[in-house]
Amino acid sequence: MTKDTRIFFGSKIGAILAAAGSSVGLGNIWRFPTETGANGGAAFILIYVLFMFILGIPVMISEFAVGRYGQCAVGNAFEKMSGGKKWWRLMGLVPVVSGFLVLSYYAVVSGWTLEYAFVAGANGFAGKTAAEYTADFQSFSSDPIKPCIWLFILLALNCAIVAMGIQKGIERGAKIMMPILFVSILVLAVYSMTLPGAGKGLEFLFKPDFSKVTSSVVLSAMGQAFFSLSVGLCCLCTYASYFRKDVNLVKNAVSVASIDTLVAIMAGLIIFPAVYSVDGLSPNEGPSLVFITLPNVFQQVFGGAPVLAYLFSLMFYFLLVMAAITSSISMLEMPVSFFIDSFGTSRTTASVIVTVVCFVLGIACALSFGIWSDVKIYGMGFFDLFDFLVAKFIMPIGALILSIFTGWIVNERLLKAELTNNGTLKQPMYGIFRLCVRYVAPACIILIFLNELGLLM
Repeated sequence: MTKDTRIFFGSKIGAILAAAGSSVGLGNIWRFPTETGANGGAAFILIYVLFMFILGIPVMISEFAVGRYGQCAVGNAFEKMSGGKKWWRLMGLVPVVSGFLVLSYYAVVSGWTLEYAFVAGANGFAGKTAAEYTADFQSFSSDPIKPCIWLFILLALNCAIVAMGIQKGIERGAKIMMPILFVSILVLAVYSMTLPGAGKGLEFLFKPDFSKVTSSVVLSAMGQAFFSLSVGLCCLCTYASYFRKDVNLVKNAVSVASIDTLVAIMAGLIIFPAVYSVDGLSPNEGPSLVFITLPNVFQQVFGGAPVLAYLFSLMFYFLLVMAAITSSISMLEMPVSFFIDSFGTSRTTASVIVTVVCFVLGIACALSFGIWSDVKIYGMGFFDLFDFLVAKFIMPIGALILSIFTGWIVNERLLKAELTNNGTLKQPMYGIFRLCVRYVAPACIILIFLNELGLLM
C-alpha cells in the first residue's frame, strides 16, 4: 500500500479513541489499582503522573511521529525517517514478533473475561463460597477445551473488526466500544463509592503515605507509566500511520495518556471501595483479583439485593470485555499492517493468517495452565514465556531504540516539522520533549529494563 492509497482514520476523535483503546486494557483494571495501593496511594499516583509526562508521553509522541511521517509499515517508516538507512528497516520486526507473541497470550486472558461475562449473565456467581470461586477459576483455566473456545471467539471478533478496515472496522469499533467502556466504568465507580466502608477503600487509594516512597516505589511508578501506555510495541506507531497530516500529535498523545490514567484511577474507585466493604478481604493483584476476589466481593456486598449483585457483576465483566477487545485489536493490526504493506497481501487474507497463527500459539498458552503445565522452556510455560519476552525484553528494548532514534538519529528539523505540522502548530513544549526523549526517557527505560530483570533489587 503506497502513501497515495493509504486509508486514514476518518475523524480526529476516531483517531484518539482508537489509540486510547490500544492503551486501555486489562492491566488498567487489575494492575494500576493494586500498584497504587501497595506503593503509597496518592503519593504513588503523583509519581506515576510525573513519569507519564517525562517518559510515557514523550515515547508515545515519538511513536506517533515515526508512524505518521512514514504512513507505511513500521520498518519502512524507520528507514524513511532515517534518511534511507536500510538497516533501520529491521525495526519492522518489532510489531511482527510482538504482535504474534503478545496477542497469543493476551487473547487467552481476554477469553477468560468472555467466560466470566457469560457466567455473570447467567447469574452463575450467586450463592457460592469464597473457596468455590477459587475452585471454579482453577477448574476453568486448567480445562483443555473451554478456554480454547473463548480464545477462538475473541480472536474471531478481532479478525472480523480488523478485516473490515481502518474506518469501517477499527475506528467504528473504537467509537462504539470506548464510550460504552467510559459509561460503564463511571456508573460502577459512582455506585461503588456509595457502599458501606467505601471511605476506607478511598483512603487506601488516595491518602498520601510518603513514608512508603522508596526507590522501589519510584521504579514501580516508572514501570506503570511505561507499561500502561503499551509504548515500545509499535501499536501506536502502526495506528499513527493512519493519522492525517492535520492531526496534532502532541495533543493526541496527551489525550490518550489522560484517558488511560483516568480509566485506571476509576478502576480503583470501583475495586477498593467494594473490596473494603467486605470484612476480611484485601486486594490482591492480577487474575486472582478479577476472577476470584471480585466475584466474591460483588455477591457479599449486594447479598441482600441479588438484582444489584447481578447487574453490577454483569456490567463489570462486560467492561472487561470492552477493554480486552479494544486493546487486542491493535495487537492484531500490527502484523496485519506489516503483511499488507510489505507483501501486498489483502487485508482480509492478512487478518486471517495472523489470527490463525495467534490461535495456534494461544492454544499452547491456554494449555500451559492445564495439561501442558509440565511443558517448560527455560523453566516457564508458554504463557509465562511469552509474557516474559514481551514485558522484559521487547517493550523496553523497542522503546529504548525508539527514543534513541527520534532523539539522536532523526534530523531535528524533520522531527520538529512533524510535530508542528510543518510550522502550522505552535509547540512551546518542544524543548522539554527533546530533552526527555534524548536523555530522560532512555535513562528511565534502562532502569525499568534492569528492574524487570531483577538486577536493581
